[in-house]
Amino acid sequence: MCERCPEATYDATARIIRLGEPDPPRPGIPPALVITAGTSDIPVAEEAAAVIEAASVPARRLFDVGVSGLHRLLRHRDELVAAGAIVVVAGMEGALASVVGGLVDKPVIGVPTSVGYGASFGGVAALLSMLNSCAAGLAVVNIDNGFGAGYMAAMICRLAAPPA
Repeated sequence: MCERCPEATYDATARIIRLGEPDPPRPGIPPALVITAGTSDIPVAEEAAAVIEAASVPARRLFDVGVSGLHRLLRHRDELVAAGAIVVVAGMEGALASVVGGLVDKPVIGVPTSVGYGASFGGVAALLSMLNSCAAGLAVVNIDNGFGAGYMAAMICRLAAPPA
């Protein structure tokens, strides 16, 4: 907490400072779903979720459901279908964005992360994989851009809601 701004709070996981609380979501706004391939992708995912919630859109989270254990993702089929937009955060080869994009008829926003080892090249491998995906409805933001993905997902979900 800051002495000059006591209403500000720091979220160490999302690496953001929050100022105040968002308004509650308007009825009828579908949730945005934020998914990570692995646990090391969580900080970028939490940044996206925080931005979604700051825009008064409900955010749901599914963490550690990457392609190396695809059964973990498939057991959440109902949440995938209920989402208005899906943010997929993945490092390494970024394959999860293509998998999710092939499973749903929702907008998917891919966020490559700079985590990984071997030939991940600081997220460039995941970025190129997501950009080269043949999954329709997949858009990609830059490496570690949780803010941009969260903002886009919130706009999509707000547009999907019936008029107030």
